[in-house]
Amino acid sequence: MTDAYITTALRTPGGRRNGQLSGWHPADLGGFVIDGLLDRSGVDPAAIDDVIFGCVSQIGPQTFNIARTSVMSSRLPDSVPGVSIDRQCGSSLQATQFAAQAVMSGTADLIIAGGVEIMSAVPIMSAMVVAQEAGMQSPFEGTRISARYPDEGFSQFVGAERVGEKYGVTRDELLDFAVSSHERAIAARDAGRFDDEMLPVPVQIADGTTVLHATDEGVRTPNREKMETLPALLPDGLINAAMASQVCDGASAVLVASEAALQQHGLVPLARIVAMVAYGSDPVMVLEGPIPATERMLKRAGLTIGDIDLYEVNEAFGTVPLAWAKAVGADLDKLNVNGGAQSLGHPLGATGTKLIATLVHELRRRGARYGLIAICEGLGTANAMIIEAL
Repeated sequence: MTDAYITTALRTPGGRRNGQLSGWHPADLGGFVIDGLLDRSGVDPAAIDDVIFGCVSQIGPQTFNIARTSVMSSRLPDSVPGVSIDRQCGSSLQATQFAAQAVMSGTADLIIAGGVEIMSAVPIMSAMVVAQEAGMQSPFEGTRISARYPDEGFSQFVGAERVGEKYGVTRDELLDFAVSSHERAIAARDAGRFDDEMLPVPVQIADGTTVLHATDEGVRTPNREKMETLPALLPDGLINAAMASQVCDGASAVLVASEAALQQHGLVPLARIVAMVAYGSDPVMVLEGPIPATERMLKRAGLTIGDIDLYEVNEAFGTVPLAWAKAVGADLDKLNVNGGAQSLGHPLGATGTKLIATLVHELRRRGARYGLIAICEGLGTANAMIIEAL
């Protein structure tokens, strides 16, 4: 079985809700990031075997197979297919895992994996809201999702509180972590540490002129006192909006290649995919999945958490990475070192490959070896991956 390599990894800057990227059609932004990947890799577009894109809210402009419509918006030939997947917040990380599995099995040599989400145009839960408004749930009682859990709402807000309570995360720890997320993002931005992963996007502003959207819109100077006074998301809860991920528009992608493709196309690998896991945990707890996923993956790879140089654990809520770190014995100084979703945003289906892009370039900048990514997802699932920088 051959290895799978990441040869190119990039992302757009994050756009705030109704911000600079909100006017982009999702398929066009998906096509834009595909073209950026082709430009940076120099690979022949006709050599791409497939495009696998993650997208969570597959409705409206993000429906009708957003991977294929992104191909149609790019300069890839029509012979390149595309498939869209929904693994909730880990969708593009799962896209990368599917791409790696195809390469490792010998059934493909070059696959673009990524994701796109314009949350300004297609908010969270859009599909369910539209269905309810159309009366499509009338044959069923309430909003039942599962026969085994008929009375559960599967709220991620509740799940974030439960995870924090179970692992002893305090409000002070959450506030410190939220402040750190912004401080680290500001430091990374100002030092140019995002430059290698960033694909600036042209946008038309109100006066009709075109400007280049080149930095993440959500980053701001943190004010701990103000953040502390924001109301909790739930009555008597730990978490407020400052301790949760930001709504974000964006796209990201990686090029996954076989060893044969490296030689044939003269590609230089950035990293090798070492191990990967998808894991299902308690759907009522909702967001605990990165912990058992990490434990299983480390065992599979024959590594310990001490062997890992950097970690990217998605900051869907501050309790998730903090609980993860407590459970697996991780060093907070290695966690989300350039900020996370609390400051940079969480563009849902694009987040997985966004984190890969950040991690692989930071590993190489530091001369470090192993990096770990873990993402919590709705209904208790999680994806995780270990990469080795080359």
